[in-house]
Amino acid sequence: MVGYDEAIYREVLEKAIDNIDEINAAVDGICEKGYKNLYLVGSGGTYSMASPVTYLLKTHSSIPWYWEIAAELVKAKPVSLGKDSVVITASLSGTTVETIEAAKYAQSLGAKVISLVGEDGCPLSECSDYVFENKKASNDNLVEEIYIQYFAIAARFMKNNGEFPEYDSFMGALKKMPDVLQGVREQQDAAALEFATRHKDTPFHMCVGSGNVWGETYCFAMCVLEEMQWIATKSIHAAEFFHGTIEMTDPEMSFMLFKSEDETRPLVDRVERFVRQHTDKVQVWDTRDFKLEGVEESVRPLVSPLVMSAMLERVSTHLSILRDHDLDIRRYYRVVEY
Repeated sequence: MVGYDEAIYREVLEKAIDNIDEINAAVDGICEKGYKNLYLVGSGGTYSMASPVTYLLKTHSSIPWYWEIAAELVKAKPVSLGKDSVVITASLSGTTVETIEAAKYAQSLGAKVISLVGEDGCPLSECSDYVFENKKASNDNLVEEIYIQYFAIAARFMKNNGEFPEYDSFMGALKKMPDVLQGVREQQDAAALEFATRHKDTPFHMCVGSGNVWGETYCFAMCVLEEMQWIATKSIHAAEFFHGTIEMTDPEMSFMLFKSEDETRPLVDRVERFVRQHTDKVQVWDTRDFKLEGVEESVRPLVSPLVMSAMLERVSTHLSILRDHDLDIRRYYRVVEY
């Protein structure tokens, strides 16, 4: 397949899995000393990557949690953030200014900071209490490797809280992801190429998702189509589609529907039933289309975000090639002062 190195992809995912033992030790230590709440904090893509973790916590745990955009956290100064809080964040470069500021602010209050980075020693790691690095991580594999570690962190907190009986099955599934996700990319490649060929010149897309793939919906619309391809998009939660966005439906509108296997899937099904009555430009990306060899049926919904990410990487790559617009090209982001 074009656009990425399979050997490096597997190596990066294996490294994320290798970090789990250290993650467990860190979380166990935090739990032994006690904590009050979890803050999942990010900027842009890393903010969206925390979304599936918040959904896992919401549906499987009683641990208090907060999901925050880094820059807003620093300005808003949430009253529940303090010395008994644990902040979990990520930055591949470790130089994202807003995330660094949030980590420094959290530490100034006595909170513990856990960071996922490309390389230890970066500015973010210098203001973190626990750092987990993955030196060969890149934009080709960033989301999946962060998901593995994010999920491992949250799952360990839940297990130590006497919750999440699915822990062992879930961790077993995460450890199978190098083979599983490589298979997903291979199976998705032809469909992604067909979509990219059909839509390389489409000027606007409506991206609709829900549940634990809402973060992927948001991220693909903003970080890929807008940031990396300069294509106008709107990401809309399926539960909100019928409260305004419905009026944007017409025969020329392109819809991408992102389907997981969790409890909220009927929300996207409802949107699909409606939009198919009014336009032929409907693309469904569905994690159910993939076998996921070795993953227990009961935990398939929990790994849907990783599957969706692997699927969408193929779409991103083929769009960039057919549009002759490299995914690394930027006009403004980290190019000019703002």
